[in-house]
Amino acid sequence: MSKDASSSGEQPLIAHLLELRTRLLRALIGVLIVFIPLAYFAKDFYRIVAAPLMQLMPAGTGMIATEVASPFFAPFKLAGLAALVIALPWVLYQTWAFIAPGLYKNEQRLVVPLLATSSALFYVGMLFAYFVVFPIVFGFFVKVAPEGVTVMTDISRYLDFVITMFLAFGAAFETPVAIVLLVKTGFVTPADLAAKRAYVLVGTFLLSAFLTPPDIFSQLLLAGPAYLLFEIGIVWARILVPGAREVEAQRRGE
Repeated sequence: MSKDASSSGEQPLIAHLLELRTRLLRALIGVLIVFIPLAYFAKDFYRIVAAPLMQLMPAGTGMIATEVASPFFAPFKLAGLAALVIALPWVLYQTWAFIAPGLYKNEQRLVVPLLATSSALFYVGMLFAYFVVFPIVFGFFVKVAPEGVTVMTDISRYLDFVITMFLAFGAAFETPVAIVLLVKTGFVTPADLAAKRAYVLVGTFLLSAFLTPPDIFSQLLLAGPAYLLFEIGIVWARILVPGAREVEAQRRGE
């Protein structure tokens, strides 16, 4: 291969890497811009997130800090997560801007609504965890504590648990968007997914058992909506992806 041909093959790769770096930097700067004002209210954010547990704990009790720096770092860690969540539309837009040049025009028209929907579903998943799951799970843990045992949770461990639950439910609520993208790329059809309902149902319960505490309530609260969103995703794919039904009909004819 000649030197000119080799350099011409390297140029597109270098250009893509530079574009990727630019998009990542813009996404990071966006998160940082949101984080700076949120850092001032870090303790207020932690107070809000801790409310579902604090409201259920016995009077006169509270959380503890087993590490010297955890009272300082835990609220800022939460503020960082809040900044990422708030800036999620901007981060997803940078992702879309990077992949958009390789998409057809009809695909580009579909991506923007999907990005907006994915952001909204992620927020709904987090709100569901906060307002529905946390009161049930924390109420269960407080009630099952043996007599004479005072529930006093470490703030860092509590924050790690809350962040895990937020991300798990936020990701679970992204299922319809993921299904639409899988069907759009041609990896599967809605009929293929529908035929694997039993496996998906078992998989959602196994995954929820891994991500949630070892109680049946939190597992059901994650697995139930996740499977329901799987069914919604199949319906969305048949509506939003042109040709999906025709492909299914052709396969049935074969």
